[in-house]
Amino acid sequence: MVLEILAIAAVIIIGIIFVAVYNNLVKLRNRVENAWAQIEVQLKRRNDLIPNLVETIKGYAQHERAVFENVTKARSAVMEAQGANETADASNMLASTLKSLFAVAEAYPQLQANQNFIQLQKDLADTEDRITYSRQFYNDTVMKYNTTIQSVPTNIIAGIAGFGKKELFQIPPEEYKVPAVKF
Repeated sequence: MVLEILAIAAVIIIGIIFVAVYNNLVKLRNRVENAWAQIEVQLKRRNDLIPNLVETIKGYAQHERAVFENVTKARSAVMEAQGANETADASNMLASTLKSLFAVAEAYPQLQANQNFIQLQKDLADTEDRITYSRQFYNDTVMKYNTTIQSVPTNIIAGIAGFGKKELFQIPPEEYKVPAVKF
């Protein structure tokens, strides 16, 4: 009789532990998905600002067609990217093309004084800051999730329930290069 009670108690305890661990994994997975959604929101905000910025600059710099085409292609690549690494690559390509767009804008002093351009530039800089924060938050959340699903005994339950490792939002190696500064 005592053994039966102990066996039932052990099964109940194991069941409670399984449910608690499973619920924690679901919560962490949902946080990762939410963090990714926040990155997408900021990328969408940036993608919505870019056409306005390009049109404003086009009015002043009509002969810079290649720059505008590159920005448009890079923006499309971000919108079509799938997964953290592909999105990171496309986002970095867009950031690079935006630098060339702003370099073109610097050649037009009257554009630099345009209030619409100034506000768009400010909004874009603010959005870039938000994207940076969202990427950091996403990576922190993914790290916590991945650590949890790889730790004992959670890894057993994660394996049974099909919780897989998530990829971090990484910067490609060419972005690590220090830019040359020449005077």
